[in-house]
Amino acid sequence: MTPRIEDYALIGDLQTAALVGRNGSVDWLCLPRFDSGACFAALLGDEENGHWRIAPQGGDVCTRRGYAGESLVLETFWETRTGTVKVIDFMPQRDQEPEVMRIIEGISGRVEMSSVIRLRFDFGSVVPWMRRSQGHRVAVAGPDSAWLRSEPPVKTWGQQFSTCSSFTVAAGERVAFVLTWHPSHSPRPDLVDPFEALENTLADWTEWSATCRYRGPYREAVIRSLITLKALTYGPTGGIVAAPTTSLPEEIGGVRNWDYRFCWLRDSTLTLGALISAGYLEEAAAWRDWLLRAVAGDPADLQIMYGLSGERRLPEAELPWLRGYENSAPVRIGNAAVRQRQLDVYGEVIDSLRLAREAGLDDQPHAWSLQLSLLGFLESTWREPDEGLWEIRGQRRHFVHSKVMAWVAADRAVHTLEKNPALAGDANRWRAMRDAVHREVCEKGFDPVRNTFTQSYGSRNLDAATLLIPRTGFLPPDDPRVIGTVDAVRRELGSDCLVRRYSTDGSSIDGLPGREGTFLACSFWLADALTMTGRAEEARNLFERLLRLRNDVGLLAEEYDTVTHRQVGNFPQAFSHIGLVSTAMTLAGEDTTETDTLGPDQAG
Repeated sequence: MTPRIEDYALIGDLQTAALVGRNGSVDWLCLPRFDSGACFAALLGDEENGHWRIAPQGGDVCTRRGYAGESLVLETFWETRTGTVKVIDFMPQRDQEPEVMRIIEGISGRVEMSSVIRLRFDFGSVVPWMRRSQGHRVAVAGPDSAWLRSEPPVKTWGQQFSTCSSFTVAAGERVAFVLTWHPSHSPRPDLVDPFEALENTLADWTEWSATCRYRGPYREAVIRSLITLKALTYGPTGGIVAAPTTSLPEEIGGVRNWDYRFCWLRDSTLTLGALISAGYLEEAAAWRDWLLRAVAGDPADLQIMYGLSGERRLPEAELPWLRGYENSAPVRIGNAAVRQRQLDVYGEVIDSLRLAREAGLDDQPHAWSLQLSLLGFLESTWREPDEGLWEIRGQRRHFVHSKVMAWVAADRAVHTLEKNPALAGDANRWRAMRDAVHREVCEKGFDPVRNTFTQSYGSRNLDAATLLIPRTGFLPPDDPRVIGTVDAVRRELGSDCLVRRYSTDGSSIDGLPGREGTFLACSFWLADALTMTGRAEEARNLFERLLRLRNDVGLLAEEYDTVTHRQVGNFPQAFSHIGLVSTAMTLAGEDTTETDTLGPDQAG
């Protein structure tokens, strides 16, 4: 039976990540980077597309599991009729090439164990040539090579294009398996002691987690989300991927399957806010610097997403040999939405750089000139339609959220110039733009009959992104239009207390068949909006409802299906965990992303 999405746990080394099921199987791993081809792709196919399972012989799913303290070291326990065993899975932060380490430790009695590994490079399509070398198993195919070793050595044999091992662990005994990837043209990296690597990995994560400055009632959930965000960071550049997976469906059996192994500008302000609020200024600065490098160039060429190092070409393709998670085809790599026009990203970039400046991050001398260039382009284009925040694959519209973020861009420029009069720039010019955007949105994007902002001009559809209006400062939280919008979104987009992004019924404009689940980030936005509009108890109840949706190790996917009661979409999703951290901070009154820049002349 295919594991549910929430049956997986995450391990990673700050350059890539793996998903480990409750049955002890690593079913997803891309090497050497998040966006590389997968060598274990059973998640999107079957075992023949690559996996690595370690479990008691004849065992099914584990008895229990969890992370060791505030770390990304996974501990999985099996209690059998002959004894209890623990499997420790982790990826050390790499000095050389990526390694997956799996340590089996006897807790009581004696347990017979088995390991079955099927390496399949290039997303499960390439079966490597296996051979023995220096007592280890070596897999080679084209540019990829992987070495499998155990300490102490155990009985290992090849069977049906897989490598199998059997061994027994007694109480107090430990057996370690190490899988090391490297380019096939390079010599094998030096051997690393897995037991020493475990101690170092635990120490690294414990030291990092201890610097979190949040001490509120939801610390366990906040620190787990921050660890997840850290794990989704590509260490060499500071970029944060939206998720480590591709094509996990928003509807089981549907076609809403996208590659999220890239970095979206839409996440920038909320990501920075979450990191800064929690005290992780080094990570915030690295993300800010990635942002500056990625968006450098002609403002007309600004993209909504980039690769881990700021790559611009992310061509979309389908992998027909993979049947998709629970037959949810197609499986896609790359993302064609990279070429969409989404005007909101200009506001998000400018707001992010404003937030970084005000948080005291070391200023980059070219950052302000870049913002002025982006503003100049936005000034001439904000009245045009776009595909909007949700990457609509249909006709371009005048999305309200896009216009609000154009207002944010102008407002933050005015705010920056007022605080830093020595900077170059014409504050009156941006005030005029800000006022023009505000008037148009209030005239064309608001439905006075229902007392709510709509998804786009002239539409009756609603959009959960309008919940961000009070957070941006476009209108104050006590404005009747804000309160009306919050109530309308709850009423028309709500499902079991959670919120969908927009309607996907017959009037949907996203150009796709089927439906999707409730969007978890939007549900956190609703909790924020409830807090800001004076309904803190309702906000806290919703937040705690959302916390109960996390899986047994504290992870959230992109969406939650209130019909089938399961997580859907790519997993774990950075946007969901950013929302969790931000809402916990808002409830504690510690959120640094809120703004008081709105003046009486913008009150509409």
